[in-house]
Amino acid sequence: MVITACTLDKIDYEAELATAIPQAYEFEEVVLIESNGYRIEIEALNGTFYKGYNELHFTVTNMSNNQTVDDAAITWLPIRQLNTAAYSCPHSYNVLYDATNGYYSGYSVFDYESGLEGTWEFYMSVEINGELFTIQQGIEVMAQPNMNLNMTTFTGADGISYYIALVAPVSPSVAENDLVAGIYQYNQPEEPAGVFPDPSQFSFSEVQGATVLLDPRMPEASMGNHSSPNNEDLTQMTEGLYHGVVNYTMTGNWTLNFMFLDADGNLLAGTEVPTDFTPGIEGAKSELYIDILF
Repeated sequence: MVITACTLDKIDYEAELATAIPQAYEFEEVVLIESNGYRIEIEALNGTFYKGYNELHFTVTNMSNNQTVDDAAITWLPIRQLNTAAYSCPHSYNVLYDATNGYYSGYSVFDYESGLEGTWEFYMSVEINGELFTIQQGIEVMAQPNMNLNMTTFTGADGISYYIALVAPVSPSVAENDLVAGIYQYNQPEEPAGVFPDPSQFSFSEVQGATVLLDPRMPEASMGNHSSPNNEDLTQMTEGLYHGVVNYTMTGNWTLNFMFLDADGNLLAGTEVPTDFTPGIEGAKSELYIDILF
């Protein structure tokens, strides 16, 4: 009887996923700049800046000899202009060289798409052999078509602004999936603003030592808000991202319900979801959650 209730009037999610999730995820050029005799290329997945987590690859080439520069000091600061106000988002300000892969590696977690309500640009400084030059350029941030890479923002009980952005899985399977997320906080400036754009006014950092309790549910009325076994809460690994396990037992709309605990175990956000099976009734959600489509 439970299985029958869960499969009545089931949407053809396989067909929906085929159009909703891009099938190719390769790093491609999204920005190319030539300045001061150097060519700077920024790559992102599918050659697009998306709302949510974006891994970024930077390469710097000396145009006089076509040699790659591996000892540049690079900073990256994305800014969103909203009327007369300026905001940023979680990002790696100092971009570090990855000798194994041959590029500088960074990230941005864009929390809004580009549009009439706000536009994005970035400010970059590059120092090579004591020569410093700066770059300012507008960029476009697109909607993320893959709901498995959604994000959320919230204010914790401590008054700090937090961001949770899903990184993986990109294309889940009916199985126990490794769940990866970036978790960040906004660092309130301690000093008045200097010359714009003053990085101290747009400072973000990875949240250290938190735990995110995970309770995945299928909230549609036909699904009864059922969960699944063998899930694992999100904890931080050495590279800074948070890892856990989410067990998807079928395709469909899922909600990842969270309870966010700081390094001391204090609950800063989220609520426990009732365990009742509620066929015919839309399921309850935590106050902190991310909807996905698998």
